[in-house]
Amino acid sequence: MAVGWEKGLIDRLGPELVRFDLDSRNRLSKDYYWYSPVLKKRLSHKIADSIVIPNHEQDVVQVLSFAAEHRIPLTVRGAGTGNYGQAVPIRGGMVMDMSEMNRIMDIGDGYARVEAGVRLGTLEREARRREQELRIYPSTFEKATVGGFVCGGSGGIGSITWGSLWDGNVLEMTILTMEITPKKLVVSGRELLRYIHNYGTNGVVTELVIPLARRTEWAQAIVSFPVFEDSLRFADALSKQDAVKKRLVSVNEWPIPKYFIPLKNVILDGHAAVLLEVEEGSCAEVESLAERHRGKRTYFVPASNYRKGLGLSNFSWNHTTLWAIKTDPEMTYLQAGFDPNHFIEQTARIKSEYGDEVLLHYEWVRHAGTVMPQALPLVSFTTEERLYEIIEFCRRIGVRINDPHTWRLDAGGRGEQVISMWKTKLENDPFGLLNPGKFGQPNDGPDALPSV
Repeated sequence: MAVGWEKGLIDRLGPELVRFDLDSRNRLSKDYYWYSPVLKKRLSHKIADSIVIPNHEQDVVQVLSFAAEHRIPLTVRGAGTGNYGQAVPIRGGMVMDMSEMNRIMDIGDGYARVEAGVRLGTLEREARRREQELRIYPSTFEKATVGGFVCGGSGGIGSITWGSLWDGNVLEMTILTMEITPKKLVVSGRELLRYIHNYGTNGVVTELVIPLARRTEWAQAIVSFPVFEDSLRFADALSKQDAVKKRLVSVNEWPIPKYFIPLKNVILDGHAAVLLEVEEGSCAEVESLAERHRGKRTYFVPASNYRKGLGLSNFSWNHTTLWAIKTDPEMTYLQAGFDPNHFIEQTARIKSEYGDEVLLHYEWVRHAGTVMPQALPLVSFTTEERLYEIIEFCRRIGVRINDPHTWRLDAGGRGEQVISMWKTKLENDPFGLLNPGKFGQPNDGPDALPSV
């Protein structure tokens, strides 16, 4: 490593907040991009020149000011549980690890105010002790930070009831700009759309306010189905029953359940498995609905054992992909949105075309008020060309694909807020130093892609 600003950085921050050793730089320049063989090939050699670990907001101000003065690229990191290379420093420079900014400032009636580095698992436990709980969170919630989730995620457990991050699940964000004299912005309402899922490209989040729900006593269950289509119809029917409180409705066609090694004694061979978190008082109604769809409850965890050991949410969302990769390293995944009125037919067409090359895993969610199936299908990877053939087939039959095999924020299928995000980046990051290479100008051609 040869950078000319090491001493100046140490002088500005103090040696306890700065890391230049190779182990720290390697470890903290990585996230879960290796879920994608495409990203693994392109990003595995990327590494920061230094790591900074702020303890307080004023430390962040000093980092931003120093980086702006010396034109040093800066990539912000939470816990590094993102899957698209959000926290990988494409162009070197500094990685700022926010994990030590982990103070819960306040938990009030229906909200929590936290620093960006607070882990979601910690916040969930604190909230439940006060008869509240998180609305939504990723399957990596024990490690993931609030700031990392809001800036790099979208939805997760709880989205069946509360929707995605854009559905009122962020109330306020405190943002610092990348300037020699950073500005402090407090944003709320529609302004938040410019910063949610922004990969840290147009501002650095230091503090957030998120809404909390009233605590529910959640029971967990697996319902098994010999016929995959029956599991889909059951999940759809259950998800549309608003009288039944739900945190998770996760459907996995066989043979996906065989990847869930800790559950091997409760998985039925050859059966699709629906993983559920539902309010304990509704279990009889859920079981009756399952029986009407030719399913059978094969595993049950009462609410008294909730959060004791591995829960079923540890096998849902992108943890499903993780369990598959542990067994078969050639597995990867897609992110798909199915038509709520035609998902059965779309499923049949994919299975007819690809068989077990594409294994279907659905998560039911509420999107802009409408209940629908989204999916994280598993794909047996052979070549990049074949992967994109599958993506194009899905799109031709009306299945929306958000491409998880690109590190580009404006190329992954989440384009609704791209223009306002880009305008905000021009205002807040005039030197183009925040996570460069992740976000080009809208409608840029291939020449805008970073060299890899």
